[in-house]
Amino acid sequence: MNLTTLLIQSVAVLGGLGLAVGVLLIVASRKFKVETNPLVDEILSVLPNANCGACGYAGCADFAQRVVNEGAPINGCPVGGFEIAKQIGGIMDQDVSESEKQYPFVVCNGGVNCINRFEYVGMEDCKAVMMLSDGEKGCSFGCMGRGTCVRACPFGAISIGEDRLPHVNKNLCTSCGICISSCPNNILVFAKESEKVHVKCRSHDKGKDVKAVCNVGCIACKICEKNCPEQAITVTEFLAVIDQSKCTACGICVEKCPQHTIHIRGVL
Repeated sequence: MNLTTLLIQSVAVLGGLGLAVGVLLIVASRKFKVETNPLVDEILSVLPNANCGACGYAGCADFAQRVVNEGAPINGCPVGGFEIAKQIGGIMDQDVSESEKQYPFVVCNGGVNCINRFEYVGMEDCKAVMMLSDGEKGCSFGCMGRGTCVRACPFGAISIGEDRLPHVNKNLCTSCGICISSCPNNILVFAKESEKVHVKCRSHDKGKDVKAVCNVGCIACKICEKNCPEQAITVTEFLAVIDQSKCTACGICVEKCPQHTIHIRGVL
């Protein structure tokens, strides 16, 4: 048998094997094909395909399947918002009402107002800083200002300002909540637009300890609690807490607070 004949036979055998494998793959794909509900594909087609996981599921495809097969809320995509929810509602023949928009809100005003206990040199990451004796800040409850939330945001909606605090750009923010889950000190929380008055402090230290490290921290003096006409403020564990369902944004607590810890949103 010459070399040419051997090569021809080898090519023929390989071609035959390839054809056989191809046929087997086609048969297997048809035999084991998983039928998908066409509603899943319809929902997936209207989703933003950000695959950010903000809905609580493993991406847009998983969310679409959960809506159809498990009754997941049709307004569960914070990135798509109400417009996408309406489209999904049309596909699923369900009514959906528009809920009030929420954005991440920074409940700390420390930043440059809070002393540093030491000079940190290392990875620009809040979690890394917190591993060193609860962070460089005099207040271990406050914002570390190292931008973990900035890097976590997939939409570029957060920046660190000159005050060393996060600032949220509502024009870019989709309320996905990824920045909130990334913060090691829970400095970012969701707040409704109608919730105007906020205590911008997270410290549970005693008043004298707070005052020693931060110019604007809550010292649990209870002046706000005593002066609130709606009884919307209570001081619990050395920190003022506002019951937003009672607050009328009258501003008395803001005026009375000796530390300037309480703020009306949009008013400096």
